[in-house]
Amino acid sequence: MEKKMFCFQCQETARGTGCTMAGVCGKTAETAVMQDLLVYVTKGLSAVTTALRKGGAEIGRDVNHLVTFNLFTTITNANFDCEIIADRVEKTLSVKEDLLGMLKDRSGLPAAALWNGKREEFASKAVSGDVGVMSTENEDIRSLRELVTYGLKGLSAYSKHANALLKDNEDVDAFIQRALAMTLDDSLTADDLVALTLETGKYGVEGMALLDAANTEAYGNPEITTVDIGVRSNPGILVSGHDLKDLEQLLEQTEGKGIDIYTHSEMLPAHYYPAFKKYPHFAGNYGNAWWKQKEEFASFNGPVLMTTNCIVPPADSYKNRLWTTGAAGYPGCRHIEGGYGQVKDFSEIIRQAQECEPPEEIETGTIVGGFAHNQVSVLADKVVESVKAGDIDRFVVMAGCDGRMKSREYYTEFAEKLPQNTVILTAGCAKYRYNKLGLGDIGGIPRVLDAGQCNDSYSLALIALELKEAFGLDDINDLPIVFNIAWYEQKAVIVLLALLYLGVKNIHLGPTLPAFLSPGVAGVLTDNFGIAGIKTADEDIDLFFGENK
Repeated sequence: MEKKMFCFQCQETARGTGCTMAGVCGKTAETAVMQDLLVYVTKGLSAVTTALRKGGAEIGRDVNHLVTFNLFTTITNANFDCEIIADRVEKTLSVKEDLLGMLKDRSGLPAAALWNGKREEFASKAVSGDVGVMSTENEDIRSLRELVTYGLKGLSAYSKHANALLKDNEDVDAFIQRALAMTLDDSLTADDLVALTLETGKYGVEGMALLDAANTEAYGNPEITTVDIGVRSNPGILVSGHDLKDLEQLLEQTEGKGIDIYTHSEMLPAHYYPAFKKYPHFAGNYGNAWWKQKEEFASFNGPVLMTTNCIVPPADSYKNRLWTTGAAGYPGCRHIEGGYGQVKDFSEIIRQAQECEPPEEIETGTIVGGFAHNQVSVLADKVVESVKAGDIDRFVVMAGCDGRMKSREYYTEFAEKLPQNTVILTAGCAKYRYNKLGLGDIGGIPRVLDAGQCNDSYSLALIALELKEAFGLDDINDLPIVFNIAWYEQKAVIVLLALLYLGVKNIHLGPTLPAFLSPGVAGVLTDNFGIAGIKTADEDIDLFFGENK
């Protein structure tokens, strides 16, 4: 059967090797290859900006934002709309041509920097041998290039959220563009690309720090918070994705309108920020991880705003109630425009909400979160005392993503079977596998400490570093911490690379290792960093805890 596309950037890729006819995520082959073209021209633009920077030129924020927004658009489950993606290709080519006019010496530029096709040529170019994953013949070079590219996609997501709060880091932007250009350089060896992979992790830490500072400056430090998971009697709007600025503007525009605002999936941690607690109509969290949205969006009854990735192709029962904004997009769904620093107009989605029935109740009760690095610092003395007294034996970092595969039941079983003197540190939607199990506490310290979104994984790194200092250790790997991380998409990739840069070893990654890791590259990660997969919950409990289980 002839391949129509090739994509292996997510954990659920077909047969664990790659999607070739259509994406498991729901994207068509046409959308997939158009996304490949957008990455290609973005790399070309980045080669030009990198050459200009070498000559002493300054690159404007609008160009930096274009690069990160483009990469975010191609993250798994973010944008399924071919026309929107083609528009971005067209804009990127236009900006690149303008910048090429500033470059006196074009020698040494890759083909992607020089190509400037018209819109009617996009489809044929997208399926040419020059574009896409398989344009790199050597398996290990291809694997390393994609590992870097997917890390950069994750880093771009962090940058985009910080940019929305009017925070930028020119060093991070310059690196993203330099690294993208380097993935086009055929003179680089595998060793060169391994070094670039670790450098990507270094800038991943900087990008996470930028977003953490942007969020806390705008909304305060997250604090321990009890979140309602039931419903109220008013009509509602459900906000999913990750963008806190979109949520803030929607809360402002719905004040006094008789509408309640609920979070879904990765937006749950918004409840932990002090700034959002002033809104009495900020009702609670509805539902679970992203992959359950078809049933949960149907029962919510009101409109749903997707602020970023994690879209599942919508059912007809609620497609007319699904709205997108930012980098997100889906054909046939209405999109709310608005750039950085602009106030978005949510009046249409508000009007629709006022005509809808209240959400159907699907569960009741509460969950507790808000254990980001500042809040854990407040508890640090108590935590250290509990460890020294033997009340807490081990921490298990179970951050990352959730997904549809039945194999992910492993994480629920693993959490249930953990020794009672074990505390889970989590961030991201992987927590929905165990954050409602009622695992209790240890001396008042909850056994599930939720630091927030996948975007807040920086908190987990800071917590580990702070514990290292508190115990007077020289090596972070001497801490009583196990890393058992679930992954799904590219933000998890940058988290992994950041942890490797920080020196963390023996990370277990599941439910499967990434398909984009060739055997050679997987061997390098195993030999140098101890990266490993998972087995059964019982086998891994034995591995991590042995006689102490």
